[in-house]
Amino acid sequence: MSLLKVMCVAGARPNFMKIAPLMEELERQQGIRPVLVHTGQHYDKAMSKLFFEELGIPAPHFNLEVGSASHAVQTARIMERFEDVLVKENPNLVIVVGDVNSTFGCALTAVKLKIAVAHVEAGLRSFDRTMPEEINRVLTDAISDFLFTTERCAETNLLREGIPQDKIYFVGNVMVDTLLKHKAKADVSNISLRLGIDKKSYGLVTLHRPSNVECKDTLKSIFYALRELSSKVLIIFPCHPRTQEKIREYNLEYLVNSDERKVKEGWINLIAPLGYLDFLKLMTEAKVVLTDSGGIQEETTILGIPCITMRNNTERPVTVLEGTNTLVGTEKNRIVEKASEVLNGYIPTGRRPELWDGRASERIVRVLMELLKR
Repeated sequence: MSLLKVMCVAGARPNFMKIAPLMEELERQQGIRPVLVHTGQHYDKAMSKLFFEELGIPAPHFNLEVGSASHAVQTARIMERFEDVLVKENPNLVIVVGDVNSTFGCALTAVKLKIAVAHVEAGLRSFDRTMPEEINRVLTDAISDFLFTTERCAETNLLREGIPQDKIYFVGNVMVDTLLKHKAKADVSNISLRLGIDKKSYGLVTLHRPSNVECKDTLKSIFYALRELSSKVLIIFPCHPRTQEKIREYNLEYLVNSDERKVKEGWINLIAPLGYLDFLKLMTEAKVVLTDSGGIQEETTILGIPCITMRNNTERPVTVLEGTNTLVGTEKNRIVEKASEVLNGYIPTGRRPELWDGRASERIVRVLMELLKR
């Protein structure tokens, strides 16, 4: 029997944690030849190369090197360059993960060439069409042949949108596969020692969504909240260069300390972006996490760390209903109020969501092997 060629696509930082266990599981299978495509949507060392090294992801067979650009230009580059790869390789299946431009761009290109597409992390909905990720989610699901979901409500969303039941498979969360596999390795990271901080002495911040960092009033509101909280707990903020540019543009530098050699109380302490293991270590030992990231809502739920999500909606409602996540919006007083509750001793009691057990990639590959052999 000839080998079945399965092409996996990764492009941006959140994709790497999702593609790692899938590639590992595919490589275990006889009769499967996995091919990895990196679109290059994230391409610097901290965002890409370091993640590949830490997660044991094999070197990509193809790197499209699309780089940064507007949504339209970036997606067009992805499609143009990915089409050349598909024509050359002619895979039996393309697997896309998450909700970035690479996800939709590669899915659409494959479908146009009559190549089957599997979407991992299908059906998640914020119901906010102003989010570029929401557009990518809806459109990718609409054209995919196989849809793998992480939580029960995702299936409800897909059925409501007219996706046939027999295309949907509830398998769990591949992000959790990666977290559980690498947690012990992250536990020995010396990032806390390097920063001079103690366990449960700090709040960890991430902030990257355009609706938060590219709107002056919103970013100011969040920063004023973080500055007020910094009088109660150390604030550690691994900050992307693009966000730092906005801090300068909006004249918020007086609120931050950018000297990583000396973390200060009463400041928003900016540090450079971190690799997966260092960040996981900081997240595991944080007193509270304040974020606008979808993936971090999931990871804190598994770790049992209180999470304050600075958004008006979430596409991962299970983290609120069953996990340790609290949705607070972006208004200063609300952020301070809810974070202060945690700092004063209120720890939300969550539970591990169904099938978030570290075996989602096994289930996905088992289903795909059955489907591809028909």
